[in-house]
This record gives sequence, C-alpha cells and structure tokens, in this order.
Amino acid sequence: MILNKKIDDFTLPNELGEEISLSNFLGKKVVIYFYPKDFTPGCEQQACSFRNLDKEYKELDTIVIGISKDTVASHKKFKEKFNLPFILLSDPERKILKKFNVIVEKKMFGKSVLGTSRDTYILNEKHELVKIYKKVDPKDNANEILEFLKTI
Repeated sequence: MILNKKIDDFTLPNELGEEISLSNFLGKKVVIYFYPKDFTPGCEQQACSFRNLDKEYKELDTIVIGISKDTVASHKKFKEKFNLPFILLSDPERKILKKFNVIVEKKMFGKSVLGTSRDTYILNEKHELVKIYKKVDPKDNANEILEFLKTI
C-alpha cells in the first residue's frame, strides 16, 4: 500500500450479513483496523478501546471498521457481547486481508501458521491512505489513531 494513494473500493458482509462497501463512506475519514480473531483477549481490548472513544471518533467525522477472517455469526455475537458501535466486516476468504498485506506467518505452539497482523490503516475523506500502523498494541491503538486524526 502506498501513502496518499486512493484505496480501491471493496465490499464485505457486516455482522448482519449486509454487503458494505468502502465507497459508502466517501466524504468521511475511515479507520480500518485488522485484527486476528473475535473473543481473544487482545482483540477484545482493542475493540473496547475503539468503543470507548466512539463519541470522539464521531466528532471527527470518522468511520471505524474492524475486519477479520471471522464469520458473520461470530462478528454478530462479538459485537453484541461488547456493545460495539462500529462496523465489523467478515473476510473468511481473506481477499481483503491479502489485499492489505496483513496475512503473516506467526508461531503458535512452535509451529508456523498464517494469521492476521494487527494493523490499522487511516484514510482521508477521499479514501487516500494517509497512515499505516503495523503490529499495533491493542490497548493503545484507538487513542494513538484518535490523536493522529486530530492532525489531519
């Protein structure tokens, strides 16, 4: 991904199975955060951090979108359990995850597996990529992004 280049439109189902396109949000800043798996401690922490700052993100006219390989049904339960006010998109075929280069090799119990890197992409109102945060800390990511958004 190249900074200041417009991100191509994509469409994925949300937690209700509705098809959501990035282009639906032209004219708004967009935070796309990729995360490994619903109902894991780091992912819960990151999602709740974004939830807790929802008012501040809305004040900056910013849409938050979480994307993982989890199913629509898993996203629905995750969103309901933690009262998440933002969009979760399901990418079980990993098409968008691959497009954003967030599929990485990880070690799990001594074995190499492919997993999702916890990366966040910031788009301006024209959906040009303005910032990438790689391998973010789930507890600090939402605050870090919010501070950056205040500068653009």
